[in-house]
Amino acid sequence: MRLLLLVALVAAGPALAEPLSLDWSTVPEMKAVYGTVEARDTIPARARIGGTVVELLVGEGDRVEEGATLATVRDDKIAFQIAAYASRIEALRAQLAEAESDFARGQSLVQRGAASQQRLEQLRTAVDVIRGQIAATEAERAIIEQQQAEGAVLAPVSGRVLSVPAVRGSVVMPGEVVASVGGGGFFLRLSVPERHAADLAEGAEIQIRAGGRAATGRLAKVYPLIQGGRVQADVEVDRLPDAFVGARVAVDLPVGQRRALLVPAAAITTRAGVDFVSVAGASGGARRAVVTGGILAQDGIDMVEILTGLAPGEGVIVP
Repeated sequence: MRLLLLVALVAAGPALAEPLSLDWSTVPEMKAVYGTVEARDTIPARARIGGTVVELLVGEGDRVEEGATLATVRDDKIAFQIAAYASRIEALRAQLAEAESDFARGQSLVQRGAASQQRLEQLRTAVDVIRGQIAATEAERAIIEQQQAEGAVLAPVSGRVLSVPAVRGSVVMPGEVVASVGGGGFFLRLSVPERHAADLAEGAEIQIRAGGRAATGRLAKVYPLIQGGRVQADVEVDRLPDAFVGARVAVDLPVGQRRALLVPAAAITTRAGVDFVSVAGASGGARRAVVTGGILAQDGIDMVEILTGLAPGEGVIVP
């Protein structure tokens, strides 16, 4: 009875999985290179007027928003010019008040017949001339006030401050760089030997090891100009660490294709530091020692490359 029960349990058990027949697979040939973290836009924040840096609000590494004030440049001569224009406008307004009074008196004289219409026109012209002088002087003062407002050095783009060559108390000229801001996002700049230039394809998937974690990027652009035997290429990466602009990041770059034997990672067992794969044979499954390579993902399944120990056409038993 026990023997019959055992036979029935075995017969009712799950059937063994069909062995996986090995065949060559085409995998990308990877080359380990280094890329540097670069800012897409590196724009200098320049002084718009000459003067002395009286306020410096940022330092290297600070994050800024577009239009934020980075520093303040002051030219003391501008304040004197504004005061001079204010005094001139005040004097002109006093002249205008006197001219308007003369014009009003001339109107009353004309009504009584004590003055001519020509004299009244002269008084009206004098009022208009002084009003024009006041408007011109106010416009000139507005120009000087705008120059004073342009003493604020503004961030040209949102991003990170890369360098601040100016110091507080230094004298700067118009157009001189006060700070450099990197913005517009960050990417990896690769420098690849020119023998691999023909194998680079825009849009190819790139494996990156940045900040202690693995990430996936996309080869966005390959530059046509080769300098020093190297071709430049840009890789876009989501959430690329940008704490250090110019930092080197390890990149696995696809530069071709090759053949490889791949088996599912679940088919490999390790005993005493040796990897084994169960191979189907005429007398059943047998373990065979293999030498494994890297791991590649295919259709969401981790596949392991077999360097030695297996041959195409053999059947691998996958648990």
